[in-house]
Amino acid sequence: MSRLTIWLILGTTLTFLIGPFLIVIFAGASAGETLTFPPQGLSLKWYAKVFTVESFRDSFALSMFLAIFGTLTALLIGIPAAYALNRYNLPGAEAIRTIVAAPIIVPGIIVGLALLRYFVVPLDVTITMALFVTHTALVLPYAVRVVSSSLNNLRADMEEAAVILGCTRFQAFVKVVLPNIRGGILAAFILGFVTSFNEVPASLFLSGPGVRTLPIDMLSYMEITFDPSVAALSALLAFMSVAIVFVAERLLGFSRYV
Repeated sequence: MSRLTIWLILGTTLTFLIGPFLIVIFAGASAGETLTFPPQGLSLKWYAKVFTVESFRDSFALSMFLAIFGTLTALLIGIPAAYALNRYNLPGAEAIRTIVAAPIIVPGIIVGLALLRYFVVPLDVTITMALFVTHTALVLPYAVRVVSSSLNNLRADMEEAAVILGCTRFQAFVKVVLPNIRGGILAAFILGFVTSFNEVPASLFLSGPGVRTLPIDMLSYMEITFDPSVAALSALLAFMSVAIVFVAERLLGFSRYV
């Protein structure tokens, strides 16, 4: 294969991957009053407007709450689950792993509809609580898988040595296991945060008046307004996600865990 062919294939791939991102960036920088591409002149006024829309601020706060605390809750459940699956010969371990991975395998629309029908309506829970449970459930498989990957790389005899030297199993877990898998835990948190923050299908069923995640609020905003502010907000969110993953890769070697 010639060098020219290689560069053409590489250029086509990069254009396919980065092209939509560049379109959104420039569409958000349009000086016009409607969302168009190519932009009608260049201006940052729509990027500035993003911060003045009250619904965007409220939904951003909700999305941050769900992403942070939903992921932390998933880790509180997922770390012990991953440890049990990794260190003990549990009956039906493969079936358990399949069940834990179900929120990834099953389309988010089905998850949202099921939770709405059999959790929200019968129990009459609040929208915020429903979203919190949903985002925790959707992030849990990532927590279990990433932490399991870290545990696979940790020698079990290190923990056994701590027990022989006088630690209880719990003390060995806290003093030996957790410090040695902290990179995997942080990687799981970042992956869960990005996944939760950008989640749409399940949140679409569970959001309600005045309580919407940012992606759902953006969809609702576009139903009544077609100005470039949504494109500007999309570009800012894309930059945020890329920056988080980039920093995680530089500090943790993020690609080792996912």
